[in-house]
Amino acid sequence: MSNSKPEIRRECKMTADSLDPGAKAKENRRTMISLSVPVYNEQDAILPLFEKVRKVMDAHGLPWEIIFVNDGSIDQSAELLDGLAGRHPEVKVVHFRRNFGQTAAMMAGFDFARGEVIIPMDGDGQNDPEDIPRMLAKLDEGYEVCSGWRKDRQDNALQRNLPSILANKLISAVSGVSLHDFGCSLKAYRAEVIKGVRLYGEMHRFLPIYAKWHGARISEIPVNHFARTSGKSKYGLERVLKVLLDLVTVKFLDKYMLKPMYLFGFWGLIFFAGTAIFTAWTFYMRLKGYYFTATPLPMMAVFSFMTGMICVLMGLLAEMITRTFHESQGKSIYLVRETRNLGGLAEGR
Repeated sequence: MSNSKPEIRRECKMTADSLDPGAKAKENRRTMISLSVPVYNEQDAILPLFEKVRKVMDAHGLPWEIIFVNDGSIDQSAELLDGLAGRHPEVKVVHFRRNFGQTAAMMAGFDFARGEVIIPMDGDGQNDPEDIPRMLAKLDEGYEVCSGWRKDRQDNALQRNLPSILANKLISAVSGVSLHDFGCSLKAYRAEVIKGVRLYGEMHRFLPIYAKWHGARISEIPVNHFARTSGKSKYGLERVLKVLLDLVTVKFLDKYMLKPMYLFGFWGLIFFAGTAIFTAWTFYMRLKGYYFTATPLPMMAVFSFMTGMICVLMGLLAEMITRTFHESQGKSIYLVRETRNLGGLAEGR
């Protein structure tokens, strides 16, 4: 009997600790945080960004690392990053052999991250590191994803803001994930909801959708957004078209990735029905004394429509084949030249 009482007290203490939000918060504060920062020709923004991040993370006592992914920069970014890595062990650097784009750079940051929480952010200094603790607080509430919303966005209204607003409304409507700002890089993810997700094209903005597919709870908070003070934007209006095409792909993968025959079979039936209709029309016109081939317009319309549909369907099929090629053979969408402070992985290659 005497030996059972301490056990009961310990069990009660464990139960109390597990129910104590303060104990949970303290446990979460020991969580390793990985920040992923794609960099492409941002030599003037790197050092100020790192100093802001270090100030915020050190002030909150969070174990952290920052992974800079040099996406084939041709300015002095590589030298600056290597210098930072030499002075600060928490700085990790991944150098790409050439420019692969923001999605590939973000994917590399996720792959090399060691933290239980992963926070991507832009390397141009427009995101505010002061927003990171607020995002971590939302994860402490039980969410797996916290998305930033650039409510007062400091970009060109016509070239960037208006297309972004329209694109975000369209993405929310199509995907069923209601966010104001899919394009904001500053987000916080529990590592388990994005580790293993493979990204292609411009699909980094759809990460919350992928997370939702895995059952993640998603929250959103307004974040600060600064005007660019150095360098220049790498994006223009042509990016809107890429986003729309990627959105079609995401919707296809959501509904038909495991059952593509439902989509292809549906359109096959439509074309068979069209064939029956045009055949019946041909005989009807013949009975009336007219020839269906008297004008080329109906045939041109049919061939144009069919050609357009074939192009769309072949594009979706090619998307599936590309993903199978990369994932079944372990192919990467980027090539690493060398790394810094990553335990020898790909060092000097």
